[in-house]
Amino acid sequence: MKLLVVTTLKEYLPAVTELLKQAQISLFSVSKTTGMKTADDTSILDDWFGAGEGEFDSLLIFSFTGEASAGKALALVEEYNRANDTGFPVRAFLLPVEQTSR
Repeated sequence: MKLLVVTTLKEYLPAVTELLKQAQISLFSVSKTTGMKTADDTSILDDWFGAGEGEFDSLLIFSFTGEASAGKALALVEEYNRANDTGFPVRAFLLPVEQTSR
């Protein structure tokens, strides 16, 4: 089992929902969050919320799903970002789920 986490601007929720559907992920949670960027850094995360400084109305989307669906979702997010150069890319990452409560 994997924990798929996606961050995106709230305006992109319909597109991300479609990507998850294509990855056969039908159950997920959405939480409102504010992305903050206070300075231009040269670190690996310098474009996490796009260019410039400011606050961004964002969403944190997560789903516990199988490895195949999670991998497909990551590939679809990468494809989406290549096709849609918006300046605010959709971000996704996977975490392994080693144990769960019953």
